[in-house]
Amino acid sequence: MVLDRRTLLRSGAIAGGGAALGLLGGGTASAAPGLVRRGRPRLTHGVQSGEVTGREAVVWARSDRPARMLVEVSRRPDFRNVRSVRGPVLTPETDLTGKAFLHGLPTGEDLHYRVRLADLDRHSLLSEPVTGRLRTAPGAKRDVSFVWSGDLAGQGWGIDPALGGYRIFNAMGAVDPDFFLCSGDLVYSDGPLAESVKLPDGRTWRNVLTAEKAKVAQTLADYRGQFRYNLLDANLKAFNARVPMLYQWDDHEVLNNWYPGEILDLPEYTEKRVDVLAARARRAMLEYTPTAIRPARNGRLYRKVSYGPLLDVFMLDMRTYKDANGPDDSPTQRDGLLGAEQASWLKRELSRSKATWKVIAADLPIGLVVPDGTAQEAAAQGDGKAPLGREREIADLLSYAKRHRVRNMVWLTADVHYTAAHYYDPSKAAFKNFDPFWEFVSGPLNAGAFGPNALDATFGPQLKFQQAPPHANTSPAEGFQFFGQVEIDAHSKTLTVHLRDIDGAVLHSTALTPAR
Repeated sequence: MVLDRRTLLRSGAIAGGGAALGLLGGGTASAAPGLVRRGRPRLTHGVQSGEVTGREAVVWARSDRPARMLVEVSRRPDFRNVRSVRGPVLTPETDLTGKAFLHGLPTGEDLHYRVRLADLDRHSLLSEPVTGRLRTAPGAKRDVSFVWSGDLAGQGWGIDPALGGYRIFNAMGAVDPDFFLCSGDLVYSDGPLAESVKLPDGRTWRNVLTAEKAKVAQTLADYRGQFRYNLLDANLKAFNARVPMLYQWDDHEVLNNWYPGEILDLPEYTEKRVDVLAARARRAMLEYTPTAIRPARNGRLYRKVSYGPLLDVFMLDMRTYKDANGPDDSPTQRDGLLGAEQASWLKRELSRSKATWKVIAADLPIGLVVPDGTAQEAAAQGDGKAPLGREREIADLLSYAKRHRVRNMVWLTADVHYTAAHYYDPSKAAFKNFDPFWEFVSGPLNAGAFGPNALDATFGPQLKFQQAPPHANTSPAEGFQFFGQVEIDAHSKTLTVHLRDIDGAVLHSTALTPAR
C-alpha cells in the first residue's frame, strides 16, 4: 500500500486536536459518567469518516472512558498491509470524542479503516475494533456519485425501532454513494420527543427516549446529547461506517429560525441569549461530526471540498452571518445570509475553480418563500419583483458568476421538508443578469413532512417537479421522506440528479450537460 507512513503518523499527532476542540467557548464541559471502569475500553457510537478528498480524510470515534484512539488503514478488507495512525487521547473535555486526520492517502480508491482504543495505563489493553470504509476522490476520470438530504428527528418523530428506525439510510446506502452531503438540521435541539404519538391510521409511533431528548437543549451537555441520540439508530451507524459525510449546519442544531444576536421570548428557555446557545451547539457539533474544521484555524464553517476534476462542493454557512428575520424588503441591503467575508470568498473560489461542476450546498433555498411567522427566514419574500433584502446578496453573486464566466453551478438544499426541482430562467425573471441554473430540494430524512412552499419570481424559478405530503407534519410512517442523488459520468461529464423517496425509488430525474 502506497501510503506516506511518516505523514500519516504526523497527522495522528496533530489529531491530538481532538482534545483541542474543548477550547471552544460557550457552556461548561460536563464530565462523562463512570470514567473509572474495569476491562477494555469500548467504542460507544460506531465510527464516522468525513471531508474525504483525493489524499485526506477525517475519522471520528467516541470512547466510554479516557483512551487513546488508534486507526489502521488498508486497501484490503482483511487489513493486511495496514498503516497505523496514532490518534488523539479521548477525554471528558470533548465528551470522549475525537478525530484522526489522515493525510497521504492513495487517490481514487476504496480504503478500509478500523478504530481501536488503547487503555491509558495499560497500552496493550485494546478495545474491540470497529471497521469502516471510505472512497477517496479520483485524480483522473472516474464516475462520481453522492447523496444529499437533511432534517433528522424533527417535529416529534425520533427513533421507532418497530417502524424501522431511520430506515431511509438503508436506501441511501444501497446506491453506494461516494459521500453524503448533509444539508443541515442533523439534530433537532429544540424538538423534545414524547414517548408515543398516535398516527392517523390508528398505529402508535413509539420514540426511543433519552434524558436530553425529553426537553429543549440549553447546556453543552444537552447539545451533545442531541448528537448521541441519533447515533443510537443502527441504520445510521451502519451508514456512517460505509459513507463519508460532508456536514453543514442549519437552524435546528441550535433552535428554530435562529439568527445572531436574537433574544428569546420563549418560556421553555431559561437561557435567552441565542449567541450563548449557538456557541454551545457549535461546540457539540464540532465534537460529534467528522468535519475537518478546527477552531485554532479560524474555525469558520464555510469551505470548499474538492472531489476530483469533475466536482467542487462549496459548503455555505447561512446561519452564522444571518441578519434578523423581518420583512426582508430593504432596497439598499448588501448582505444578510452569507456576510461580506463569506460572499467574497465564494466569488473568489468559484472563479478559481477548475472543476467541471460547482455544487453550491445551501442550507436555505433561493427561490422558495420560507415564512417565520409574519417575518421571512430565507432570501425570497414573495413579491416577485426586483431584488430586495437578502435577495440583493443572491443577485450580486449570480451577476458576478455571469460576468466572470463561472459555468455549471448547481444548488442543492433541504430545509423545507419536501422534494422539488427548480429551473431558474432569466428570461422569466424580474432580475435578469445571470445565467440559467438549477436548484434541487430534498428531505426530510426522518422528520415531519410539509409543503409545498410558494416560489418567488424574482429570479425566474420554474417548477419542474415537486412531491409534498397531503397535510402538515406527515409522519415518516406515511412516507414523504426524501433524499437526492447526484451522478456525474466521467466520459460525458453529464450530471444527473435523481430525487428519491424513503425506499430509494426514483421520483424524478434531470440530466444536465455541462457548458464549456
